[in-house]
Amino acid sequence: MLVYYLLLIMFFFGVIMFFMKKKHILMMLVSLEFVVLTVLLMMLNFLVLFSYDSMLIIYFIIIMVCEAVIGLVVLTLLVRTHGNDYFKSSSLLMC
Repeated sequence: MLVYYLLLIMFFFGVIMFFMKKKHILMMLVSLEFVVLTVLLMMLNFLVLFSYDSMLIIYFIIIMVCEAVIGLVVLTLLVRTHGNDYFKSSSLLMC
């Protein structure tokens, strides 16, 4: 039971860090990956506890890797076009 409380604390810590680190997009991506990793651990504990099929974990890991790659591609394009990873410079893309 202690593991679930620790995972919830980790999840909320990651969400708080996501909303606090709005200056750099790289820090936002790292905190988002931390949140997704804790959700993966929660799912893994849940599936092991109730002995469900583990194919759901494989699908979730595939989606997790895809969203990480898309985030890094957007970050790379932003750095190449604007020269930095500040969140304020991404508002120039809306014009």
